Amino acid sequence: MKYLIFGLGNPGTEYEQTRHNIGFEVLDFLAKDQVWKPTNFGLRCEVKHRGRTLILIKPDTFMNLSGTAVKFWVAKEKIQLKNMLVIADELALPLGSLRLKGKGSDAGHNGHKSIIQELGTSQYPRLRFGIGNEFVKGKQVNFVLGKWEPEEENLVKKGIERSAEAIRRYTFNGASDAMVYCNTK
Repeated sequence: MKYLIFGLGNPGTEYEQTRHNIGFEVLDFLAKDQVWKPTNFGLRCEVKHRGRTLILIKPDTFMNLSGTAVKFWVAKEKIQLKNMLVIADELALPLGSLRLKGKGSDAGHNGHKSIIQELGTSQYPRLRFGIGNEFVKGKQVNFVLGKWEPEEENLVKKGIERSAEAIRRYTFNGASDAMVYCNTK
């Protein structure tokens, strides 16, 4: 079995270690020592887990156009949407907390908005990584594109580790097990 795992973010060194790029950070942790290869619409690498092939993709289309890369890879790999997972940041969740759902709205997230538009459906699994919402009104863009604060790093690290475990559970045990793991405190 194979799975497509997308980590959303923005390409370029100026966006590294920003809240909006948590999807990239999760995939980097999951890939560990694997080599990322430039390819169509991003960087790609494969990870094996208990007989499953996880195709990891970090789109290079910028967040607002993530759907272009997702649509391309779903068609290229002939993956059913149930064997796909999208990891992205989530303002509505406390820092480091996770929520896994099999479908949903874009909830104001431009990456999900683009994916829904390109796929023509919101019926795809997504893992939302809480980045909190500790910003002054009107400064959301600065917050999302801002770097992690030193006091946040421990929670971010734990959230990344838990995200990797959630992905492993999703691909081996299924969505229900991964949801229980993510969505309970």
